[in-house]
Amino acid sequence: METLMFIPNLPLFFTVYLILYFIAYLFIFRNWAPKFRPEASSCIISLAHGTPAVFLATRAILSDPNRNFHSQNTPLQSLVLDYSIAYFLMDLCHYLIFYPRDVLFIGHHLATLFVFVTCRYFVFHGAYAILVLLILAEVTSFCQNAWTLAAASRSDSEFAARAYHLLSPPFYALYTVVRAFAGPFFVYQMLVFYLSGIADHVIPRWVWVSWIIVVVMAISVSILWISNLWIELYRERSTKHGKKIR
Repeated sequence: METLMFIPNLPLFFTVYLILYFIAYLFIFRNWAPKFRPEASSCIISLAHGTPAVFLATRAILSDPNRNFHSQNTPLQSLVLDYSIAYFLMDLCHYLIFYPRDVLFIGHHLATLFVFVTCRYFVFHGAYAILVLLILAEVTSFCQNAWTLAAASRSDSEFAARAYHLLSPPFYALYTVVRAFAGPFFVYQMLVFYLSGIADHVIPRWVWVSWIIVVVMAISVSILWISNLWIELYRERSTKHGKKIR
């Protein structure tokens, strides 16, 4: 499926994310404090992308009987890549407008777009590897966005504060398993395969090396981020426990 109503997938998906962002900003979160509305609106488009992307990517992978680290991209795999490219483009615009100094996230989105775009529009191979990484990245999306929304509004809402404290441990645990164990293991498999040289005739070495570097950096930042959250959670629980003892 390359077009819907004669509109190419990428601009179509981008337009949908753009409309959804405006709906969230202008209507869903119109009563939120101005400083929280952009982040909350970003969470809405992330929710629209994350979980659906996991299911779409899974289907695209399983429907390809010839899947491997250098197999040719199927039409469905290309569609899923367009779906994700559109999301990251929209969220990149969000950061450039509202948080232009957030170099870490802007750099993350640019690097992610490089991986998706080169796979989709330059080498036309390797979507299996990229989509597995997408699944690993987005399988925590629902929990993370719910947690983020609760964290943003916990100072104004007792319900949000309770939800934040309830969601934190299971979200941290799931994120840790995926980003600190499953992700590195799959990247190791990718590296072993690509180092064999089997894929060099369809995926130039500089491309897959770039993919590996981007993913390793992303995983490293994720591990650092979740480690800091675990430390913060431990400190909060220790402080509360100390107060109860007194």
